Amino acid sequence: MPQPKLASFEKIRGAVRFYQICSVITGIGLLLLCAEMVLKYTPLAVELFFLDSHGLFAFREVVQQGDELVSTGDGINLSLGILIVHGWFYVVYLFACFRVWSLMRWPFWRFILLAGGGVVPFLSFIMEFSVARDVKRYLAERETAAAEKKAAAAASDNNLEVAQ
Repeated sequence: MPQPKLASFEKIRGAVRFYQICSVITGIGLLLLCAEMVLKYTPLAVELFFLDSHGLFAFREVVQQGDELVSTGDGINLSLGILIVHGWFYVVYLFACFRVWSLMRWPFWRFILLAGGGVVPFLSFIMEFSVARDVKRYLAERETAAAEKKAAAAASDNNLEVAQ
């Protein structure tokens, strides 16, 4: 399996930082989205509105009209906003996953696992922790090995100079 080049390690560190931020934001957005779905599609049947006639924040009933559910709120539908923001930010999260995956030269199944973090509740937090740990450990090990190799080469050169 191909390994990342030492020259790309700074890019990898930046990609991991970006991935960690995106992972946390996506995870929080997904948990909010799950809460919104529970509120809307259970017997509670409510959505959250901002600047509604019933107050600054108000839960308003969702009623069945024909084949669809219709909100009774007249403010800004925060439930719909959560859905839209999570959907668009998931695209940013996928970009962050792709960047880490491609720079680390991991197998494709690992990208699928990373991408799943935006659709499986709590998985993004678990993946963020394990990916950051794995990548940082890998980079440290490779840099240590490269430094030892360089030191051994320098010592070998010094021994050759002394022998001559």
